[in-house]
Amino acid sequence: MTSPVRVIVVGAGNRGENYSNFASVHPERMKVVAVADPRKFARTKLGKQHNIGGENLFEDWKFVVEREKFADAVIICTPDRLHKVSMQELSIAFFQVKISLLFESIPDFDVFQEPAVAFAKKGYHILLEKPMATTVEDCKLIVQTCIQSGVMLSVGHVLRYDPTIHKIKELIDAGAIGDVIHIQHLEPVGFYHFAHSFVRGNWRNEAESSFSLLAKSCHDIDLIHHWAGARRCLKVSSFGSLSLFTTENKPAGAADRCLDCPVEKDCPYSACKIYLDSIKQGHTGWPVSVICANSHPNLESVTEALRTGPYGRCVYACDNDVCSNQIVNLEFEGGVTAAFTMVAFTEEICQRKTTIYGSKGELSYDGHQVRVFDFLTEMSTRHVGQDDIPKKFGMSGHAAGDYNLIRAFISAVANGDPSHIRSGPEETLMSHLLVFEAERSRLQSRVVYCGETNQK
Repeated sequence: MTSPVRVIVVGAGNRGENYSNFASVHPERMKVVAVADPRKFARTKLGKQHNIGGENLFEDWKFVVEREKFADAVIICTPDRLHKVSMQELSIAFFQVKISLLFESIPDFDVFQEPAVAFAKKGYHILLEKPMATTVEDCKLIVQTCIQSGVMLSVGHVLRYDPTIHKIKELIDAGAIGDVIHIQHLEPVGFYHFAHSFVRGNWRNEAESSFSLLAKSCHDIDLIHHWAGARRCLKVSSFGSLSLFTTENKPAGAADRCLDCPVEKDCPYSACKIYLDSIKQGHTGWPVSVICANSHPNLESVTEALRTGPYGRCVYACDNDVCSNQIVNLEFEGGVTAAFTMVAFTEEICQRKTTIYGSKGELSYDGHQVRVFDFLTEMSTRHVGQDDIPKKFGMSGHAAGDYNLIRAFISAVANGDPSHIRSGPEETLMSHLLVFEAERSRLQSRVVYCGETNQK
């Protein structure tokens, strides 16, 4: 394929905009030809960035599917549970219950066909933001449909595409530490990141999105599964709970909104600190960029968002119910074990920490570089992945991982070669299933043996 890969973006939020930036940097390789999003501001903004005519700006992805196939691939970045819901139906529901398009409350529309399945049946190759879906059945359906339809599926496990994290896998496969014996992995979510996303934000409530292990840490369980290699996971146990962010811990005299709160200045989770102070300092990127549904972030729009929207609420007066700390223990074939910790209350923001213990050495990752200690020579070597992300790319968050993922997906589509994709359907499904097994263990307070027939 010599012409650019033609791509439709479904969900013009932070992730959809990030991936679409690849077309701005490499117009010879990728062209965004349509956008679907119920929010007029979001789809119009992305449409202007890519010079898309009004006839290809849709408020509902179903309108796209109804047309004859006019692109090669689709990037689906709707909120987790909305991988199963019509955007038009979502907009109607929002109007009916009089809530904002900040997804303050998302109804359960299990009866509606998911966009991933619909686009696969139409013959579009798919880049699907993680998690694939919020139930085991839907994950399996997406994978089965993509395979039957002969389309490529790449899931947004951007950490697999991070150059330094990818170096870990290369070192393991090269035998740098011998046989893997045990994997220890930590995800420090970050105190204000958790407050933003999982207390006030889109992923705060399991019924409206998904449980936090799936929403935040399916990345990490996927990495552990990846590093363990071909070994099958045999059993899983998990413990976790919601700490601190409950009504019982609300300080005396605290208001329901930070703008009105007399004790706000003493609160590390203050929305005024997280958002207003940032905008006053000229920072308009994440997380400020995502709290204004219908305008660019400035002092006026951010203040209004904190006054009326979900992000201005007291962290002790929200409808959040997802775990703020959770551990997962896994045992694989051959006696290989792994221990994962996700915790909200950290200084660092998502800077993963990993130690992998092998028969011939120890590998450690501090979020920046990899260190390998060799037992025989008692010498250590340091490794950093090659980062060739263009400076003008402008991606935030996962940076090189985002760039490498979309680059690999576009290469796969352009060449008809799924080997470019590191997060394909079958392996991604396997790691997603482990996440569901872990959550089942936590809820049922028992060890879960993988593959039990009563899996929900």
